[in-house]
Amino acid sequence: MATDREPTVTAKLLHIIFLSTFWGMQIWVTFISSFVMDNHLNRHTFGFIQSRLFPLYHHIGSACAFFNLAIFAVYHPSDMLDEKEAFQIFIFFVCVTVAAINAQWFGQMTSEIMADMHLIEQACGLGQDIGLSSNREAYAKLCDSDPKYKRLSNRLWLYHLLSSMCNLCCIVCNGYSLYYLAENLSTI
Repeated sequence: MATDREPTVTAKLLHIIFLSTFWGMQIWVTFISSFVMDNHLNRHTFGFIQSRLFPLYHHIGSACAFFNLAIFAVYHPSDMLDEKEAFQIFIFFVCVTVAAINAQWFGQMTSEIMADMHLIEQACGLGQDIGLSSNREAYAKLCDSDPKYKRLSNRLWLYHLLSSMCNLCCIVCNGYSLYYLAENLSTI
């Protein structure tokens, strides 16, 4: 520990709760629920659910990342950091920054663009097919015939990619933070 005082049990517990909450949400949302919903819900229902859950997911993740950084920083003053602790502070800072950008910009834009696309798709009788990869020809045809839809589709692809990259960055940061925490446990 870099400071003279040992963290309280409450501080340790909160640190573990925030880290594990964010990690658990990330694993569930990224690798489980999205695939299940994609295979069982129609395109618009899937999109509607994501547009309601993702802002909450992104904001809770940002808060967890911020509180992890704050708790860690309180017990690791900058003038007493060793290299591993300095890197851990950097990892927490990156996670907070990327999660906040995703919550405030990329995730929000993805949901807004998707909602606009759904209106156009509904007007064309699309969106009730199960799975995002089904009926690709109809959506490609809509892209070719409707310039506004094509622009929205391109913007959605970009913002979804950026949001996904932010999410993966936070998964890597939290994975490293879990490793750091495990490395510093004296016992289980």
